[in-house]
This record gives sequence, structure tokens and C-alpha cells, in this order.
Amino acid sequence: MAVLGKIPVGLNCRSIAEADWEEVISCLCRGFPQRDRVYWTQALSRQSQMPAVADFPRYGFILEIEGKGVGVVLTIYVLHQGPEGEHVRCNLSSWYVDVDYRPYASKMIAVLLRQRTVTFINVSPAPDTRKVNEALGFRLFSKGQFAFLPVLSSMRSSYRVLEVKPDLPELAMLPESERHMLAEHAALGCWSLLCVDQQAAYPFVLMPRKSWGGLVPTCQVIYCRDMAALSRCAGTLGRFLLRKGIFISLVDATAAVPNLVGRYFDDRGVKYVKGPNPPPLGDLTFTELVLFGP
Repeated sequence: MAVLGKIPVGLNCRSIAEADWEEVISCLCRGFPQRDRVYWTQALSRQSQMPAVADFPRYGFILEIEGKGVGVVLTIYVLHQGPEGEHVRCNLSSWYVDVDYRPYASKMIAVLLRQRTVTFINVSPAPDTRKVNEALGFRLFSKGQFAFLPVLSSMRSSYRVLEVKPDLPELAMLPESERHMLAEHAALGCWSLLCVDQQAAYPFVLMPRKSWGGLVPTCQVIYCRDMAALSRCAGTLGRFLLRKGIFISLVDATAAVPNLVGRYFDDRGVKYVKGPNPPPLGDLTFTELVLFGP
């Protein structure tokens, strides 16, 4: 049954099933020619391994006509544990509709946005969709990125960095939600780390990547509790990253981050949110950046 309301005969929008993968991948390859079929196959495979959240779609929606996919939006639903309890977050990703069916593109998203208790994020809006995001009620929660050199930050002698492993005793210093998050991101290829001293443990997730045209090895901050924790531990993390051959780190920001040596780039890596529980800066957990790759 169509979910878009009155639409042309034969045009239908419905949840993606595994049987649709080939059509979905073909559509995404048309929309994002810089990505190949291997990339999208891996993306859907990783989505299939994510735990289902209630009765929300596992993969997203496909717009089809006579069995042919002409539009796709992928959705990554995750149950997050926040200060006020559990809430559902959905990363809207890889939104594309063939030219002849563009009038129905925003309606695909409008169907999803009826879920009033869900917080929707878009962490990679294409330049030509930013006005559409804003028209749909999304607002910026990150309007730039801060590139910094953590090794130049002061280092507290009592701090040390530990790579997270299942039997690491210091994990007991964290709540269960952070222990689970660290383990899951380590399995996805990120660096899940603890910066610890005798009194406290600060969790971090960093993802190695290459920036500036793929020429410069960097790492993206996927998770930190807040900017204060990042500033406090940056020097210690910098020594760890130096051993990996990485000098530059990136974190979402709205301005320069105090006590970090670097430069703020406005209007770079902008991210949008709509819903009751916007993520804090420094929280990109379980987003497409991790599951699909940069």
C-alpha cells in the first residue's frame, strides 16, 4: 500500500526488505556515483546486523514504480541512553530520487517525520538538499568543524590511554550504556579508548580517516562526553595518535574549542537535527559515518 497519499498509478513507497537490495543498490549507485556496489552492499549488510528498534524500518524506504526502484532513503534507528532516559534516534542517510520523480522526494521524508518521539539527524546533507532540510523543520546542530592538533595540548601526568577490550577492568568505571557503545564501535573498526586516572575514566571513540582530498591522515571524534572532557584529555590522546602517525583530529563544533590548538572551519561538515533529543556535539555514535564509512 502506498504511504505517500495520492500518487501516480504504479508509484509506491514502502519499507525496504532484503529482497530489494539489488534495486536499492542500483538506485544508490545512480545517485552517488562516487560510491560503488561494494560500498553499498557493505552498508546494507552492516545495517542488517544492527538490532531492530521496535517496529521501525530496518533499512529505510524505497520509492518504486512497476518493481523498479526510483528513490531511496536509508534509515539507521538506534535506541540511545541519554540523561533523561532512553530515546530513539534516526540517522537519515543516502537520500536520492531519480529526476522524473523528484516531486515526491520530500514526501518520502515527510512520512518519516510523522514519528514525533523520534529525533532525526542528517550528518551528510548534500549542498542542494540543505534548503529542503530547513523547509522540513530541521535545524543546524553543528555548523562547522574544528581541526586540532591534540599532541600540542598539555598532558596531565596522571592520565593514561587504554584501548578498550572486553576484560579491561577500568570499564567498570563507566555506566553500562557507555560500555556497550565502546564495544560496538570497536567491532566496527573505530578506536574505542579510555583516558583514565585514579579517580575517573573518560570514554572516547575515534575513527581514522583521510581528509583534504584523501591526502592527510586524520581522525574524527565519534564520541566524547563533552568538549571539556576532550580538552582535558587531548594531550594524552595526542600521544596515542602520534604513535599511529596521526597529528590532526576533527570534531564537530560551532566555534573554536577552548584549550585546543587548532582552527575552526565554518560551514564544513554541517549537520542537521529535528526532534526532541538533539545529540550533543561530539556524538556521532551509530551514524552512517561509522556504519558505512566516510
